Amino acid sequence: MSGELPKGAVRRSLKVATLPLGFAGRTAFGLARRIAGGAEEAIRAEIEERTAKQLFAVIGELKGGAQKFAQVLSVMESGLPEGLVKPYRAALTSLQEAGPALPARAVHQVLREQLGEDWRADLPEFADKPVATASIGQVHRARWRDGTEVAVKVQHPGAGEALASDLGHLTRIGWILDRVTGGEMNAKEILAELRERMVEELDYVQEAESQRVFAKAFADDPDFFVPRVVAGTERVLVTEWLAGEPVSAVMADGTREERDRLGLLLARFSLAGPERAGLLHADPHPGNYRLTPDGRLGVMDFGAVARLPDGLPPWIGRAMRACVDDDAARLGEVMREAGMLKPSAGGADADDFGWLLGSFELMARPLATEEFTFDREWMREMMGRAAFSDDAELIRARLRMPPEYALVQRVWISELGMLSQLGARIAYRAEAERALPGFAGV
Repeated sequence: MSGELPKGAVRRSLKVATLPLGFAGRTAFGLARRIAGGAEEAIRAEIEERTAKQLFAVIGELKGGAQKFAQVLSVMESGLPEGLVKPYRAALTSLQEAGPALPARAVHQVLREQLGEDWRADLPEFADKPVATASIGQVHRARWRDGTEVAVKVQHPGAGEALASDLGHLTRIGWILDRVTGGEMNAKEILAELRERMVEELDYVQEAESQRVFAKAFADDPDFFVPRVVAGTERVLVTEWLAGEPVSAVMADGTREERDRLGLLLARFSLAGPERAGLLHADPHPGNYRLTPDGRLGVMDFGAVARLPDGLPPWIGRAMRACVDDDAARLGEVMREAGMLKPSAGGADADDFGWLLGSFELMARPLATEEFTFDREWMREMMGRAAFSDDAELIRARLRMPPEYALVQRVWISELGMLSQLGARIAYRAEAERALPGFAGV
C-alpha cells in the first residue's frame, strides 16, 4: 500500500489548516471595530460566535480522527455553554454514527485480503451498502455460513494514517476550541488521550478478544446483550447482529420512563464491566448502544477498553463516600493513601482539604440522594467549577492522576454527560452502593 494519504485526507487537512487563519482574521476584524468605537464585549461575542460556527461546521465535515474527536465532543456537549452548542447539537449527534462509506469494490478487496479469496463461502449473503460508518471503518449486514445473522466491521484502508493525520491537525488547533468554549474543555488533553487509544482501536484482533470477555461475562443477562464474536482478523470483525433502536432516538424523543430506564442501564453497565469482566467499556457514546426488542441494553464497539483486572479501585468509592459525608479530612486521607496528592508547597500536605471537597462535591451530588435527576445545567456547573473555581488551580497543582485512572475518569465524565443529555432520573446511589467498591464501606 502506498504511503500517500488519500485525496480525501488531504482535503480534510486543508479544511482544518484554514481555521487558525480564519480565527486570526476575525480577531483583527474585531480589533478594527473596537478601535472604531465598537463595544468590546459585543465584538468579542461576535468573534467567538463566528469562530464557533466555522469550527463546528468544519469538524462536522471531517472524518477519521476528527470524527472520533467529534464523538467525544457530542457526549460532553451537555457540559458546554448552551448558547454555544445548541445550534450544532443535531450535527454533533449525527456524527455518533455517520461517516463516509467505502465503495463496495474496496470493501470486497479488504474481505479477500482478510478472509481469503473464497470469502463468500463464509458470507454467502452480504449487503454491499453499509448500515453504519464510523471513524475507522464501516459495518455491513450479512449472514455467516452457519446461518447466523452477523455484523461485519471492515476497517478502511489507510485508517491508521488518516487518524494520525486528523489528530495531528486537530492538536494544532486545539487552542481554538478551548478559546470558543471558554476553556471548559481541555482539547489538548482529550486529543492526547485519543492518540494513545488510536493504536488499540485499529487492532481488531485485540478488540475481538475484549468483546469475547464481555460477551462471556454478560451471557444470558436480563439487562444487557453483548454480541458474540464469530470471527476476527486484523481488519475484519464478524459478530452477531445487534438488532434494536439507537439510543440517540430515545435521547431525542423518548418518554420520561424510557429515558429513566436507559439512564439506569447505562449507569449499571459502566459499573458492572470492571466487576464482572475486569474491563471498562471506554468508548461511551450513543452510537455504541442499542435498545433491543426485549428491552435490554445492547453494547458494541470494544476497541477501547480500560483493563481493570481487580475491578474499580476501592479508593474511588471511598473518596465519593467522604464527599457525600462532607468529610474533608477523610477525603484528603483517602487521596493521600491512593497516591493522588502531590506534596504541598511547604513540603507537607495541608490539613485542611476543604478545597478538595469543594471541587468534588458536585460530582458526588448524584450519590448524595436516593434519586437524582441529571440535566445539562448540573453538568455545566460541574465542568465550570472544575475549570474556573477558586480552587481549580490548586486542584491542578496538587492532584496527581496516574495514567491508568485518567481513562476511568474520562469514561465516567462521558457517562455523566450522556445521563445529562437524557435528563435521566435514577437511583444512582443504590447502584453505587451495590457495585462501586468502597462506597458502601465494604
